[in-house]
Amino acid sequence: MTDKLRVALVGQGISASLTPAMHEAEARALGLDYAYGLIDTANPAHAGRTLGEIVATAQADGLAGLNITHPHKIDVLGALDDLSDDARRLGAVNTVVFRDGRKIGHNTDHSGFYAAFKQELTGASLDLVLLLGAGGAGAAVGFALLSCGVKDLVLFDRERARSDNLAQKLRSEFPDHKIRQIEMLTPQTMEGVNGVVNATPMGMDKYPGSALPLQLLHADLWLSDIVYFPLETALLAQARALGCRVMPGSAMAIWQAVHAFELFTGRRADPARMGRSFARLALRKMP
Repeated sequence: MTDKLRVALVGQGISASLTPAMHEAEARALGLDYAYGLIDTANPAHAGRTLGEIVATAQADGLAGLNITHPHKIDVLGALDDLSDDARRLGAVNTVVFRDGRKIGHNTDHSGFYAAFKQELTGASLDLVLLLGAGGAGAAVGFALLSCGVKDLVLFDRERARSDNLAQKLRSEFPDHKIRQIEMLTPQTMEGVNGVVNATPMGMDKYPGSALPLQLLHADLWLSDIVYFPLETALLAQARALGCRVMPGSAMAIWQAVHAFELFTGRRADPARMGRSFARLALRKMP
């Protein structure tokens, strides 16, 4: 490849993201001239700009695509020309590819969580799973969990309308599965739960705390947290301390990056190599 391939991440408060360096390390390994930038919508330089304007400018500037993160995964839909099947089903986008003058949305959160779960939590009991968060990431995780074989999925989100919307989508796509919603997290609502997935931003440095009251954890649960900054959230740390089987947010972060890299470049990425890159970068940035 002779021309530099340029992509960027769009989100709020993303200056510490490991994604750019992880992508660039994989590109170097494949001999690609590749640059990955950041478009932080919390930066005053972007004040007053709509998400549609940001996407259109990136396309006009010759970028190959964009990754989209919190809180723009749903709002970006209105700025696109077309959606992949996964993105259309989920109603959320985390990867935009610019091709033939068109802006096409994809969702590698869904495929990333699915691949990570199959690798990290093989054999986990899937009879009853609690999903925390029904936003863009929650939609991707919910679809992936049901695709992995979860029989009974319980949704909790502090915004009931968001939970209603996701439940409706899931029931439409998975009519043979049981999908329920709860209003509160209590010992009673945790009865019979095999596993818990945090798909909220709770646990991030800028959203400290835990989406699940820590006293509701017990050793018989498995737990997955999609937050990877910090690597060890309070929820994940407590789960480990109790002896729970866990899947950290780094697993999904690596696999969604693998799939996004392949969409941007058309080249096959090496998941193990990208995982090693992530680990090195995490040790450097998050001791």
